[in-house]
Order: sequence, then structure tokens, then C-alpha cells
Amino acid sequence: MHTAPPEPAIDCHVHVFDPQHFPYAADAWYLPTPAETGTAMQLGQVLNAQQVRHAVIVGPNSGYGLDNSCLLNALAQGQGRYKGIAVVRNDASVSELEDLQAQGVVGVAFNVALLGTDFYANTAPLLQRLRDLGLWAQVQVQDEQLVAMNALLLGSGAKVLFDHCGRPNVSAGLAQAGFQTLLQWAATGRACVKLSGCAKFAAQPHPYADARPYVEALIQAFTPQALVWASDWPFLRAPSRIDYGPLRALVNDWFPNEEDRHAVLWYTPKRLFGFAPSHDIN
Repeated sequence: MHTAPPEPAIDCHVHVFDPQHFPYAADAWYLPTPAETGTAMQLGQVLNAQQVRHAVIVGPNSGYGLDNSCLLNALAQGQGRYKGIAVVRNDASVSELEDLQAQGVVGVAFNVALLGTDFYANTAPLLQRLRDLGLWAQVQVQDEQLVAMNALLLGSGAKVLFDHCGRPNVSAGLAQAGFQTLLQWAATGRACVKLSGCAKFAAQPHPYADARPYVEALIQAFTPQALVWASDWPFLRAPSRIDYGPLRALVNDWFPNEEDRHAVLWYTPKRLFGFAPSHDIN
């Protein structure tokens, strides 16, 4: 029986951890356990098994802190398969950012959920450098943190990539200030949201039924032209077992319309993050 080829997909949030070749920083916020490690080779194997063609590798605060060596090595090994999000100092220079950009980095991580809003109070110059270079400010907030960060981010003019559906408080409802602030970003035309990380904010296990209203609100506000999907592999500090296949299957549930699903899985991330055209998919 002939089966249709799998839909092309780009996973827009994964990490690489390779302590054998890139030892962890002693002062890192969290040191991944052996079961949580995921090398560049293992990432490629997972993506191949799931017919995922590209990925955005996010430099983690866990394991490596400000050291992007493992990330940059994975980008080089991927030979165009991957793009990267780097972790940098708040005062990173233009030349440092340009060097990262030349190696496949498309943005810089602002991990507000981990470090707090005060940590990023002095980042207006960094955000302006990102704007001028066309790099993304990848922002991970939770609960009401975006309210405090909003004026800084809006005023910067930078493109903003929001992690994990904005990590709302599912017990606070759709009207909570942080989530409503995120929805307002849809009108700016310079924001994108990752439909990912439900395990980080849902109170219920997969398929994360209590996250569904937030996903649907994001779909309505941002449309598939400003939404991307991500797995968050290799699932650090997961509250319960997570498997890649069921996560990807959620996209079929969220986007029963084939055109919308193609946009979120392929066309939107390909356009926003600059992946080179594949030889067989436009």
C-alpha cells in the first residue's frame, strides 16, 4: 500500500548536551543527568526517525551557562540543517553577535523565567543591537513576567520570539495580564510564538487538555503565519515521561487544516529563521 510522504517539519526548540566533549560549567544553574543528555549525533538520529528536517538549537543556561561551544559545534556539524539561539552577556558587542550570526545563530535567549525580570533591566542596548542585525530576542517568561518586560521589548524594535506559549498560569484563566499582554504582540507584526513546552505550564499530563484554551487563543491571535512548533527535546526536568512522537502528534489535533499545519511545521519557521530551501520542498 502506498503511503503519503510525511509532512516536512522544523523543530524550533531543542537543546544539545555533550558533557564528554563539552564539559559542563561548574556554576551552571542545572547539570543534566545522563538520561537528559542529547548530543548532536543523537539529535540527528531523533529528527531522522521522526522525519523532521531542520531544528533550531537553543543554547541552554543548564549545563553550559554562557558557553556556546557545544551549540556552535552542533551548528557546524549540521551543515545548514540547524539554526541556533545563543546565550550571551547582557553587554555582548556587535562584533560578538556578528560572529555568532556568521555561524548560524539567529537570535539570543532571554531566560526571564529562570533569571527574573531585574536581570534583564539593562538590556536595551543589547536589544537594539539585535534589532539592527536582524536577530531575534528569544524570550522565555512565565506567569505575569511579560507585563514587567513589555515596555522594554516593545520600545526596542527588535523581533521577539516567545517560548512555550508564554508559560501562562493555567489556574488564572485566559484573562490573566501576562497572557493578554502576549496576545497583544500579534498586532506588532514582529513577534512569533512557539507552540511548545506544555509540560512546563499545564497541570494535566499529555495531551495537556488545560493548555488547549491557551493554544487556541494564540492560534486565533497570531495565525499560523506567526506560530511555530517545537518539542523542547531532550526534555530537561520533565515532570513525567515525554516522548517525541506524541508531542508532534498534538500538532495534528491543534491544526486539523492541512494548510495551517504545513505553515506552522514548515513554511513559517523556514521563512522566519532563514533555512535554505530544500531540494524537494518549496
